Amino acid sequence: MRAAAATRAAERAGVAEVLRRAVPPWRRAAPGAVFGALADACVVGLLALSMWLIVRSGEQPPILHLTFAVVGVRALAIGRAAFRYVERLFSHDAALAQLATLRTRTFESLLPRVPGAIESHRRGDVLAAFVDDVDQLQDEPLRVRQPLIVSGIVVSLTIAAVALVAPSAALILAVLLAVFGALAAWSSHRIAASSDRELAEARGALSDALLERFSSAEVLAAFDAQSGQRARISAAEDRLSRVQLARSRAAGLSGALLAAGSGLASILILLVLLPEAGSGISAPLFAAAVIVPAAVFEVFAQVPAALTARRTVATSAARVAALTESPLPQVIPADPADPAPLPAVENRTLPVLEVRELAVRHPGSPEPAIRDVSFALRSGETLVITGESGAGKSTLALALVRLLDYEGEYRLRGVEARELRAEDVRSVVGLCEQLPHLFDADLRQNLAFAADSAGRAHDDAELIAVLERVGLGDWLRRRGGLDAPVGERGALVSGGQAQRIALARAILADFPVVVLDEPTAGVDRLLADRLLADLLGAVPDDRAVILISHVELPDGVAASASLAL
Repeated sequence: MRAAAATRAAERAGVAEVLRRAVPPWRRAAPGAVFGALADACVVGLLALSMWLIVRSGEQPPILHLTFAVVGVRALAIGRAAFRYVERLFSHDAALAQLATLRTRTFESLLPRVPGAIESHRRGDVLAAFVDDVDQLQDEPLRVRQPLIVSGIVVSLTIAAVALVAPSAALILAVLLAVFGALAAWSSHRIAASSDRELAEARGALSDALLERFSSAEVLAAFDAQSGQRARISAAEDRLSRVQLARSRAAGLSGALLAAGSGLASILILLVLLPEAGSGISAPLFAAAVIVPAAVFEVFAQVPAALTARRTVATSAARVAALTESPLPQVIPADPADPAPLPAVENRTLPVLEVRELAVRHPGSPEPAIRDVSFALRSGETLVITGESGAGKSTLALALVRLLDYEGEYRLRGVEARELRAEDVRSVVGLCEQLPHLFDADLRQNLAFAADSAGRAHDDAELIAVLERVGLGDWLRRRGGLDAPVGERGALVSGGQAQRIALARAILADFPVVVLDEPTAGVDRLLADRLLADLLGAVPDDRAVILISHVELPDGVAASASLAL
């Protein structure tokens, strides 16, 4: 019981933290709330003053007695539109600026969780959380907090103003607002609460189905399975439509209840104040008191809508928190509270990287995937790590770039890697993955982002030179230069070309240690030897190289040391 309560408390704290990030600072949010209150006050004032003016005009007083009301009606009509426009500018500017900050914080929170901590989530769920759910969080300041604040201020001031004219009318208005507001909130919760919870899940299911359709198009076509995938997409779309329809019904019922409450309030106020009309209360004020509920209920309608939006926002915040605020598994490293500085290169004869009795586990695995691994590597040396598939070679690579934690010793330039920030470790050790990720952009952009991450700008001549170095010069010229697209996830390049591009990025990023993880995987055996020789030959002589491979080195290529897992 205590463990379950602690888990729920941690989940609530995570949701609260995500919502806190979504709310702009009060200095940016305050102007929108102020102008929103002024706009809604103009709505109420315009209707009341217009009715007062109509009835008072029927009494045919001197025109000068109506001048202030005529000017007031014009001012309130202009103010309603002007204040609403300015309120939209300020509130949306604040919310969208905070959304940019929220996206950055969410992405930064996801980084240490890849790979390992979110592998149990479907890709569509992760994408929907990062895109749709984070977008949904902008409703917290726009459609939850600000409407509640503005409505509370305007409704309270209106009831107080009505009380000055007719206390009984103010009492009727306050009671019916509370009753019909509660009914609207209750009916909305009863009808739409489950659909609000399902909305994010339905979006994630649709995103997952679409991702699988696009990413596996060739496989689905080869096995004639496209119709089944289309049916899955249609089912996901139908489910999302049903959820959205249920939410629309709830919104319609809520609006109908509030409209009924508005009409009932006007009728009751009319009946209660009618005996006093013309004696205890003037006819123009009587008419204004009768018509005010229509405007007040219109302003108050924001409250049930805000409560409905809050459920949707809370569900999205919970999904985001499940990805970003849940505790990291023990095998996922976290930066130390007081990180040590990364030493500069002083003595190149000493190991740049040293491992002793290293053991690494995967998330959820009780036993280490590798253990008792020891080696030292100096600048200019090449270490070849071999082993069968599943022996833990890629696991070791992930530990070397601090994507997985380790047991034992792992030193960079004499400093234990645990004492360094992960960013500092990755500035020394660069990983060329077995399946390198290529962005759906041109070659220039795929190379430039590595150069930018190293804090140095490279011109086109340097980019072309590094492609020449990795053996892509002729291919580059045939493709038309650096503007050549590579396709989504490198669809327009071969496996060997993708490895060469990945190595070019590593050279541009200037990593002192380059880890090549199975660079010949998926490459024809006849071309693998040439690719391996070209890759190792392209690495500058002053860099250390760790080659992870399940094949032997080709003739003419020598390694400083080898390690079998």
